Amino acid sequence: MKLASLASCTANVMLVLTLVAVALGASSNEEKVTQFFDGSEIHTNNWAVLVCTSRFWFNYRHMANALSMYRTVKRMGIPDSHIILMLADDMACNPRNAFPAAVYDHPRKTIDLYGDNVEVDYRGYEVTVENFIRLLTGRVAADTPRNKRLLTDDKSNVFIYMTGHGGEDFLKFQDSEEINSYDIADAFKQMWEKQRYREILFMIDTCQANTMYSKFDSPNILSIGSSKKGQNSLSHFHDYDLGVSVIDRFTYYNLEFFESVDSSSKQTMADLIAAYNTSLIQSDPGVRTDLFARDLAKTYLMDFFGAVQNVKLTTEAFPIGKSKSV
Repeated sequence: MKLASLASCTANVMLVLTLVAVALGASSNEEKVTQFFDGSEIHTNNWAVLVCTSRFWFNYRHMANALSMYRTVKRMGIPDSHIILMLADDMACNPRNAFPAAVYDHPRKTIDLYGDNVEVDYRGYEVTVENFIRLLTGRVAADTPRNKRLLTDDKSNVFIYMTGHGGEDFLKFQDSEEINSYDIADAFKQMWEKQRYREILFMIDTCQANTMYSKFDSPNILSIGSSKKGQNSLSHFHDYDLGVSVIDRFTYYNLEFFESVDSSSKQTMADLIAAYNTSLIQSDPGVRTDLFARDLAKTYLMDFFGAVQNVKLTTEAFPIGKSKSV
């Protein structure tokens, strides 16, 4: 009897230990799954917001700037569903345009930027300071269509490009209103608080552009401007057929660099900035990095421009389905 009782007690102890081990294993696996999917270093999607704020024929180059950047980010991998394109005027249909329904960024006219595959999300008088701020912060009307919404989250890297006429701490919209550096800084702060981005690459091509990011104070923002305080941002390539300049220098030399980049490229933000030649750009581009957590030499361009998803490889198997109750 004593031996049978001892055997029974030992079996019970072994059963309890086994159940505890199973429970601990399940808990450990759940923690691994959570860490795998909730890692803060992961970003899952890229977005681009491209804004031309200028009206009138003589500002043709600003529309060409935005359309050239649009073509480039699409080629590099960001789909139209993740691009918000804002054009304050339609140069393609302007009666002064000697090449109707076309926009070019070079006098050789080898690439029609307007083409058959352009999706303009905000056009003409829709391009306002209010609509731009609402887009960034997500404060849009309930009936706003999907193509006019920036559907980002805390795993999104967002490229924001702006071009137009500006000055110290402001950028003109439609030649009738202005957005200032405080407005954009406040919008970015709201985006961060509402978990609408992981990282932002802010690039602006305008006169005294570097003053436009001087008031930013939200984390994970890398800012690049075309010209320092008191300095103009100059145009490039005058087209005598059209009678206007067709692109700005800063944008042109950025695009020239991007032409060497594809979806498999290992080019970094440091490589882009090192390529800036002030004698060609004829202004002094600025870069603000104090709000950006990563080393630019380890920040790939495709982290902002590519559609390639980050994938984590693991040699461990994770359980699928509900854990067994104990």
